[in-house]
Amino acid sequence: MTSETSETAAARRSAPTAPGHRLRWNKVPEVTVYFWVIKVLCTTVGETAADLLNEKAGLGLTGVSLLMSGLLASVLVVQFRTSAYRPGVYWTAVALISVVGTLISDNLTDNMGVPLTTSTTVFAIVLAIVFAAWYRSERTLSIHSIDTLRRESFYWLAVLFTFALGTAAGDLVAERLALGYWVSALLFALAIAAVWVARFALGANAVWSFWIAYILTRPLGASMGDYLSQPTGDGGLGMGTVVTSVLFLAVILGMVVFLAVTRKDVTEREGLARTA
Repeated sequence: MTSETSETAAARRSAPTAPGHRLRWNKVPEVTVYFWVIKVLCTTVGETAADLLNEKAGLGLTGVSLLMSGLLASVLVVQFRTSAYRPGVYWTAVALISVVGTLISDNLTDNMGVPLTTSTTVFAIVLAIVFAAWYRSERTLSIHSIDTLRRESFYWLAVLFTFALGTAAGDLVAERLALGYWVSALLFALAIAAVWVARFALGANAVWSFWIAYILTRPLGASMGDYLSQPTGDGGLGMGTVVTSVLFLAVILGMVVFLAVTRKDVTEREGLARTA
């Protein structure tokens, strides 16, 4: 899952060329170890920042949800207007969509009383519909071909619902099994490892392996965030949401700056465009 295989590359080459298809660049980063580390950190921030804003901002869950949704919409406008992958813009959008995805699930559970079994099922169905519509329209779900407005729209819609689904499913597992934060984190880490084994040892489909792992990183990051931030009496380390959020944001910022300078996560397609 750290790089695209020949199978996925072949799918990319055979994908139909849509009207306005921009063959010279891709709007998302290469899937490397940097991608997965920042993704997990963003999911952790999504959990702790959502809790922090809900506790400290005094806006209530609904007010915080509206505020963060507005910020996300603004950043996505910038993302859609860029002509190629920009680490700062892209990962800001991911961090914000992590917060919004968490808040969507929390609103359904806390404000509307929707059972986690129901919200998890609904998010899974909606995500499946997004994937089905995306594939029917573009004949590929590969993130290495996000180079038209339509594909990028499908991509971000899918990302939003992976976060919402991961939040609901993670809370459901934690609530039903009552495993505790670090045990839950270990459980989801093992699930991701199983996907890795299925992909590279058993030859599972590269695209589906990616998206399954992408979903699973959400509850992994949330469990890590809760373990660090929650009081010791509740099974956490007691660092608090402020310290945890600032710490992880600082690490994310450092990695994003590093990638912006080194361009280690620029896809081959964009790299060709830069040297052409």
